Amino acid sequence: MLRMLQAAALLLCVLALPASAQTYPNKPIRLVVPYPPGALTDLLGRAVGERLAAALKQPVIIDNRPGAGTLVGAEVAAKSPADGYTLLMATSTTLGISPALYRKSPIDPVKDFAPVAQAGAVTFFLIASPSFGAKNVKEMIDIVRASPGKFNYGSVGNGSPHQLFMEVLKKEYGLDIQHIPYKGTLAAIPDLLTGKIQMMFSDATVAIPNIQSGKVIALGTSSAKQTTLIAGVPPIADTVPGFDWQAWQGVVAPAGTPSAILALLSAELQRIQGTPDFRALLVRFGMDPSPPNTPEQFAAIVKSDVERWAKAVAASGAVVD
Repeated sequence: MLRMLQAAALLLCVLALPASAQTYPNKPIRLVVPYPPGALTDLLGRAVGERLAAALKQPVIIDNRPGAGTLVGAEVAAKSPADGYTLLMATSTTLGISPALYRKSPIDPVKDFAPVAQAGAVTFFLIASPSFGAKNVKEMIDIVRASPGKFNYGSVGNGSPHQLFMEVLKKEYGLDIQHIPYKGTLAAIPDLLTGKIQMMFSDATVAIPNIQSGKVIALGTSSAKQTTLIAGVPPIADTVPGFDWQAWQGVVAPAGTPSAILALLSAELQRIQGTPDFRALLVRFGMDPSPPNTPEQFAAIVKSDVERWAKAVAASGAVVD
C-alpha cells in the first residue's frame, strides 16, 4: 500500500509540472557538497545521489566545494539557476551555525534556499573519562559545580556543534569548565582517555566503539529522543528538560525552484529514506534515520534551527571574521 501511495504521489508531481518542465529531468543534476571528499556529508551525498540518479534516470554529479564552514558550497548553490538541476547537500552547520558564526555570511539560510527533504540526523554522545567520576549528566553537573574552573572539555573546534552543545549546558547551569579545541574527534580521544580533558561531545562513529570497550563513560545523548544506535544511553533531556539537539543532513535547492519540481524530488527522497538498505546505511554512518518530511515540514525545521543555533553561537561567544 505504501509503495502504491508513493507512486501515486510521484504521478501527481509529474502532472503538476508546467508543460515546459514536464520533461524534468532531461540532463544531469549537480549535487553540491560543501565538504571535502570522504567526509560524512560527502559519503551521504554520494549515497543519495546514486539512488536519486537511478530513480530519475539521469546522472547526479557530486560537486565538492568545501570552505568557510561550508558557506563556499552554499553560496555556489544559492547563486545557481533555480531550475532543479543544482541541489545542495546541506547540514545544520550550513544553514544554522555558519551563517550565525561568520560576521559576513554570503547566504541567508531561509531566503536563499528551498528545502526539499531531510535525509538523516546525527545524534551526539556526551562521553567522559572514567577518571572524572561521573556516571550520568546529573553527577557531571554536580562535580563541575563543586570545583569551578578545574575541568576541561574538548571539541572539534570553535563554533562546532560539539562546542555549542556544551556551551548551552554551561549557560543553563552556570558551569565553569574550560574549552579545549582539537582538529577532529580522533585527535581529542587520547587526551580524554588520559584525563587531560574530562568530557566531550562526540559523534556515534567514534563514541560507540569507545563506550562498548569501556574506555569512556556515556553520560547521555544530545537528542531528546532515545537513540536506536546503542542501548542504555539516556537522553540528556531526561536530566535537562528541553535539551534536544541533532545535526541534520538534507537536500535543498536554490530559492525559486518550481514547487512541483521540489515535490517530485522530495517524494523520491522520501521513498529512498524508507528503503531498508538506506536506513541500514545511515546506521553504519552513525546516524539516526529521519522521519520522511515534506518540503514545507523541512522548511519549518530549518527556520526553527536558524534561530536556535544563532542563540547557541551567541552564548558561546564564537565569531569568525
